[in-house]
Amino acid sequence: MVADTVAGNRATSSYLCGRVSGVTPDATPDRSALRSWLPGFLALAAIWGSSFLFIKVGVRELHPLHLTLYRVAAGALTLLVALPLLRDRLPREPRIWAHQFVVAALGVAVPFTLFGYGEQRVESMLAGIWNATTPLIVLPMAVLVFRTERLTTRKAVGLGLGFAGVLVVLGVWAGVGGAHFTGQLMCFGAAACYGFAIPYQKRFVAGSAHSGLSLSATQLVLATAQLAVVGPLVAGAPPLPTDLSAGALASVLALGALGTGLAFVINLRNIRVAGASTASTVTYLVPIFAVLIGALALDERLTWHQPVGALIVLAGVAVTQGVLGRRARPRAVDVAPPAAPVAAAR
Repeated sequence: MVADTVAGNRATSSYLCGRVSGVTPDATPDRSALRSWLPGFLALAAIWGSSFLFIKVGVRELHPLHLTLYRVAAGALTLLVALPLLRDRLPREPRIWAHQFVVAALGVAVPFTLFGYGEQRVESMLAGIWNATTPLIVLPMAVLVFRTERLTTRKAVGLGLGFAGVLVVLGVWAGVGGAHFTGQLMCFGAAACYGFAIPYQKRFVAGSAHSGLSLSATQLVLATAQLAVVGPLVAGAPPLPTDLSAGALASVLALGALGTGLAFVINLRNIRVAGASTASTVTYLVPIFAVLIGALALDERLTWHQPVGALIVLAGVAVTQGVLGRRARPRAVDVAPPAAPVAAAR
């Protein structure tokens, strides 16, 4: 990653997990050849899109709380190993740890678990679609609660369009109810947690001098501690890793080490090489990969209105972020990490 940083560049860019050194706000893809960032961009979308498949496989054998505990612990271990290798360290300020405790709960532990509960009732591809609604919840929270953004006409139009897409995904004209509907609400609740955690972190943490790697590792350490306490109280003692099947164990390792550790490194490189704005558009590919992987690996199928609603949701997100409509000046964009763990049940 260091090799990808422009020499002498000390600019920083706002990022969900803090400040990413070596990123210029006006960095755009035309400054580097497409082949230098596109492979990593597609790899990241595939990794985060496949997370919903691994959740689906994991909850067949593990309680959602146990699955979340193991995946978060694996992710924490991965980033703790990466910290000394990259000459970084965990924060020392009590204030940062206090705010990160909130983010760890609402941006990691709770949404990861809700996606697990949800995927006991709905298809993995549908969970991937609900994950894409996160920016629609971030906007009103940022405007009304944390006052980190201003509501414009364009954003209001995009917000309305996006929530119309949510209604289409739900298929409200056919009536609601049953386990499938409950599962969808759980997945939407997970996205709502991200919608709170992202502007919260932007308001109270993102201005710190700590790197995104350091803050993400802090979140995962705290989330592991939270789940280690709550998990046994709610779901009993977790099974030993040696008692898990090969499929469940592989899913846990993929969600933690791959979806959190490796994906974080790839995302940072994408930001440095392609620019923050371009890197953040991976959000639009994640549900596509989730749908494709669910269909190919699990033979899942969606009813017609779910992918149609997903397209409307993504169009609404694109409008709120200025991707559709009048082209804005390139600027730093808040993106969700997966696994970073935040933002993304990736």
